[in-house]
Amino acid sequence: MYVPATPQTAAPLAPVGIESSDPTIITPSPTALHVHRDRLDVLDDHRTSVTGTLTEGRHTALADELVALEALGRDGWKPVTRTHTGARGRFRLSYLPRKLGSRWLRLRYAGDAADLPARRRLGRLNVFRLAEASWYGGGGSLACGGSLTSSTMGVANKTLPCGTLVTLRYDGRTVRVPVVDRGPYVAGREFDLTEATKNALGFAGVGEVWSTS
Repeated sequence: MYVPATPQTAAPLAPVGIESSDPTIITPSPTALHVHRDRLDVLDDHRTSVTGTLTEGRHTALADELVALEALGRDGWKPVTRTHTGARGRFRLSYLPRKLGSRWLRLRYAGDAADLPARRRLGRLNVFRLAEASWYGGGGSLACGGSLTSSTMGVANKTLPCGTLVTLRYDGRTVRVPVVDRGPYVAGREFDLTEATKNALGFAGVGEVWSTS
């Protein structure tokens, strides 16, 4: 018996230039900047440095990605140096500061289509110079107002305006204190530390400290 063939319906052709399947949606992955070591307290003419790792999530290293070291200034955050990560996501950033003072630093990864951006605050970069210092205690009035006690944190200086914040470093310790008094009046000495400031630094008595403002 003759059975007529069932007509076959041809599959519709996709229009030229238009894919026939839905596009794949890629969700960027979170990233993290890990700091292994940083050097944020340096003398003038010495380099600061930061080493770390860039990862996708917590463990997957991201290689050949650009990481920036940024400093906060009057116009916001600006990059001071950049580098690419190595095969294991590791990076080392180093730069020579151009002036004394304290500035906030952070790391920044801009991200891409596959990975989200990441930022990490590092802390203050302090660029110091050497300064001769001594210390004083007792009581009495302060030239900038108030009375000197054993708990007064601050320094005496002959020219800096009262209230100016000065960052001092000695033997690995750092304090940031205001100018509270006038002095010292000994040739060659720049600062007189109050007793509390001396104790916070572990300062021996008379000698060199690192100083910046």
